[in-house]
Amino acid sequence: MADYVIAIDQGTTSSRAILFDKAGTIVSTGQLEHEQIFPKAGWVEHDPKEIWNNTREVIGQALSKANVTRHDVAAVGITNQRETAVVWDKTTGEPVYNAIVWQDTRTQSIVDELAKDGGVERFKDIVGLPLATYFSGTKIKWILDNVDGAREKAEAGDLLFGTTDTWVLWNLTGGTDGGVHVTDVTNASRTMFMDLETLEWRDDILEVFGVPKSMLPEIKSSSEVYGHAHSSSLLRETPIAGILGDQQAATFGQAAFQKGESKNTYGTGNFLIFNTGEEIVRSKNGLLTTLGYKLGDAKPHYALEGSIAVTGSLIQWLRDNLNLINSAPEVEKLAETVEDNGGVYIVPAFSGLFAPYWRPDARGAIVGLTRYANKGHIARAALEATAFQTREVLDAVNADSGVNLEELKVDGGMVANDALMQFQADVLGVPVIRPKVTETTALGAAYAAGLAVGFWSDLDELSANWAEDKRWEPQMDDTEAQRQLRLWKKAVTKTFDWVDEDVQ
Repeated sequence: MADYVIAIDQGTTSSRAILFDKAGTIVSTGQLEHEQIFPKAGWVEHDPKEIWNNTREVIGQALSKANVTRHDVAAVGITNQRETAVVWDKTTGEPVYNAIVWQDTRTQSIVDELAKDGGVERFKDIVGLPLATYFSGTKIKWILDNVDGAREKAEAGDLLFGTTDTWVLWNLTGGTDGGVHVTDVTNASRTMFMDLETLEWRDDILEVFGVPKSMLPEIKSSSEVYGHAHSSSLLRETPIAGILGDQQAATFGQAAFQKGESKNTYGTGNFLIFNTGEEIVRSKNGLLTTLGYKLGDAKPHYALEGSIAVTGSLIQWLRDNLNLINSAPEVEKLAETVEDNGGVYIVPAFSGLFAPYWRPDARGAIVGLTRYANKGHIARAALEATAFQTREVLDAVNADSGVNLEELKVDGGMVANDALMQFQADVLGVPVIRPKVTETTALGAAYAAGLAVGFWSDLDELSANWAEDKRWEPQMDDTEAQRQLRLWKKAVTKTFDWVDEDVQ
């Protein structure tokens, strides 16, 4: 009997392979960062071949560190940066263009054109999403419209599309030698092309976008055997049996399986997901309606999502663009050199504002500056921006669901920052709880794969694995918290309407 499940976590900044045991404990990890490509302002790309090569290497790292082989691995799960679009030639296996990343805003003109007939919520009742540059549908259209020969190849049936889960799966199962071309419902629900009720691609929407259906992967559940690793892989013959988009995977890894449960992931961006069970709840407060998970033949679980574009990447910006810090963890020490933000607020609308505003015309701003302000205040304001944005999303979740969240489970890289987590509890007014295993994204993908092959028996067994590590209780006076939130909202309004015909 195999003792482990391996998860491939293909993220925005790196690819990782993490080996988990039956208790959901991390045994070993392999990780490699990939290049962030910025050809123009607002454009963000990745090299799909670099991602695949890194994925192969990190699998080897994880196996070798644990001194195990494929015979010790029961199944492979995949989780991924959602909405990032890869289009490749199925005959050669070569991408026709770099992957266009979820943060990329180049497709705004496509959004504007499609919104002329019915507005940005033209398809929202069907797909749960507004028209926005965020989702992969407009990215596919841009590639077909702008890459020489791409549309002709697509219409001839020679091109395939996938988010990075599909790209990794296709290559892992053989690529041009019999690669499996599928995705799961959670990733399909981020394209703008999948009907939330039928879980099938909508021919009428594809026609509006001008995307041939032959490009699209087959939609499967989040937990079933899709295929087996190719003979050229270190994992050869191992079943690939779970796929979940990264935020849904983190929710699954947090054991938030039931209606009313939620989590917030602090990564490149922040993503709060609230499980609405088998009910499709259509947001009236700027949230997305999305798939939570679907296990085999069971009914799907849906969710409301608050997507925040820039949180952890704001700290990277302080490091890489402003050179205020040398490493991301240093931001906490710098922030602690001051007692408060000194009246400084940073609204990181680098890609416009996502939930709950959906303002593509917004751009980042630092407001409230005086001669008193120093780099400590800037560092503190950057951390606080993450907490304020989360508060606004949580308010929207409470309004849509009609139930006030009583606590918030958190995960992701930034939850190691005690100062941020305490401030988060303060501005939310509810406890913030970190689990012992904070790599919940990879864990969720492992769980989905393990369930499909019987490595774990049921959701109750997974729930029993969850354990609390630390809890932060609100300490700030409510009057002060409301004052801070009022000033934050005032700062947000200063970012609106920046992009016009003269400013792109």
